[in-house]
Amino acid sequence: MNVSLTPELDKWINEKVKSGLYNSSSEVIREGLRLLISLEEQKKSMIDDLRKELLIGTKQLDSNKSKEFTKNIISKIKKDTRKEIGL
Repeated sequence: MNVSLTPELDKWINEKVKSGLYNSSSEVIREGLRLLISLEEQKKSMIDDLRKELLIGTKQLDSNKSKEFTKNIISKIKKDTRKEIGL
């Protein structure tokens, strides 16, 4: 496999190898690809979670279990979230 890099990326990879964090440019590329795969998996998981939540919301709307989204509800969500994360 042959990969073409911009001069900036080539320089950055060489700096990582020179720093001793990696033994070769191939290691840097492999690590980058592993991180990219992980990021894509996280995005897919987030999208799947959002779809599930949207389905729940749609079912609630269909069964008239919804509430009007008001400033008071937003304030309560903020307060509850701050409390949950310790702010």
